[in-house]
Amino acid sequence: MKQPGSMKALEELGRKRLSENFYMRDFLYSEISNFFGIPNLPHYPDVAVEAGTQLCDKLLEPLRSAFGHIAIRSAYRSPEVNAFGNENGHNCASNEANYADHIWDYRDAERRLGATACVVVPWFWDRHQDEGDWQRLAWWIHDHLPYNSLWFFPRLWAVNINWRESPERRIVSYAVPKGVLTKPGMANHSGNHGEWLDGLPSFPADDAGDIR
Repeated sequence: MKQPGSMKALEELGRKRLSENFYMRDFLYSEISNFFGIPNLPHYPDVAVEAGTQLCDKLLEPLRSAFGHIAIRSAYRSPEVNAFGNENGHNCASNEANYADHIWDYRDAERRLGATACVVVPWFWDRHQDEGDWQRLAWWIHDHLPYNSLWFFPRLWAVNINWRESPERRIVSYAVPKGVLTKPGMANHSGNHGEWLDGLPSFPADDAGDIR
């Protein structure tokens, strides 16, 4: 599939169903794209669809099954949109850093396929707004889903959730407490984190995304 060169081609890309509840269109919205008039179109749609399908099947669908509606705040960025954001102070990392991250249709330096969506979990935010509560959601995802990285933000406990081949499983936060929550080699990385999970939904028993 080529980069969309017509409205019809873009409509067809948007209608690509990535999983039971998500379509490619859900991930193409961008404030930078809309405000500055930069098309947010993948160079390699087939690669973007493949990566996005894994993100949805492995991470977003089980998260939605457990917590209900998932709000997508930011997801796919074309190299042009991301480069503009990086160069103009709009909180975008470099294109190279965002390959297999927000730029779904380019593999990372290790040739891994990957995709990121920044999401908000309304059910969780409505019930857990005390300082540090984001860690409860972080440990729930860590104990149940095959994520590569999680980056948490203070507003609404939004999280950049990344699927990638050969996942590293690293959690970092800009919310208090800031910094690395866990990564391979840290004492808290393995085991059960049940003390953080009290009152949270149980994991959907029939979902193949369970890593344990």
